[in-house]
Amino acid sequence: MNNKLNDLNDLLNQMHKLEQELVRELQTKEQEFLYELRENKIRFSKEVRAGHRKLIKHLYSYILDSRFLIIFTAPLLWICLFPILLMDLFASLYQTVCFPIYGIPKVRRSDFVIVDRHHLAYLNAIEKLNCVYCGYANGILAYLVEIAGRTEQYWCPIKHARRVAGIHSRYQHFIDYGDARNYRDRIEVVRRKFDDIGTGQPEDERGKE
Repeated sequence: MNNKLNDLNDLLNQMHKLEQELVRELQTKEQEFLYELRENKIRFSKEVRAGHRKLIKHLYSYILDSRFLIIFTAPLLWICLFPILLMDLFASLYQTVCFPIYGIPKVRRSDFVIVDRHHLAYLNAIEKLNCVYCGYANGILAYLVEIAGRTEQYWCPIKHARRVAGIHSRYQHFIDYGDARNYRDRIEVVRRKFDDIGTGQPEDERGKE
């Protein structure tokens, strides 16, 4: 058991190091593509923005080059926005009401919903709108996964017997499948083990630089 815990701690440390490397790589990209991120605002120099504008694909050409089926299916894509908006609303309401009762720290929506690609001057209006949608939709889905993961840690922190294709951030704290004694002995500890939240996040690490 101790060996397994040591292996798990080693993996967690490696994950934390990889997250730090990702932050450093993002900072390298800032220098490579000549932009600054200050107070969550992205700033390009006037010269860089002027160069970007020369690379815009104008709407007429953009639409003309699109396949008919792409245009035909676009409304179906945008209809999906309505359930996403509802999920955003109800998930935010749920955690606002329930998480304080359960003793679970709330998920910061701004850590997951990142909408910034529309500032790129080389995108046309349709591309910017698509980027706003994608940033919002994928951010909300990640936000929902984190809310659900923290909820699962409180109500059913047991690992699955079968391999899970994608695991959320809380899964590592769950009790092994079939470990009945450990479940009964540690359930109250595990369902309140949120002391690691807020550490190792890329945004937090960036702020420390």
